[in-house]
Amino acid sequence: MVFVWLTAFFLIVALIVLVIYQLMCLADLEFDYINPFDSSSRINKVVMPEFVLQAALTVLFLLSGHWAMFLLSAPIVYYNYTLYERRQHLVDVTEIFNHLGREKKRRIFKIVGLIILLFLSLFWMIWSVLLEEDE
Repeated sequence: MVFVWLTAFFLIVALIVLVIYQLMCLADLEFDYINPFDSSSRINKVVMPEFVLQAALTVLFLLSGHWAMFLLSAPIVYYNYTLYERRQHLVDVTEIFNHLGREKKRRIFKIVGLIILLFLSLFWMIWSVLLEEDE
């Protein structure tokens, strides 16, 4: 049981790092530290790994029987899926300045959801360690 929570913890931390990296690229673009092509290519390189990690985390929760955590992470996977189906998951070089605010808000909402998942997984990891010590 602790292995599941430990794996979830590291997956969530990796997701947070990827989303913060995307936010940093958008902030650098906003303050003119990098050009739009570099910013969009850096962001687009980590979008699919982020989607795969989020799906793997959700499948981990589903297969391990942690239904509450699965239900909290499933909407993020559905949102990622709808972005992928609409072909809105990649940042367009020519439209990046027009959608800069929207892209930043999108990633900030993801960060908030991931931080909630991080704290919950930490809580459940500590709880399961304490339960194993009692037995």
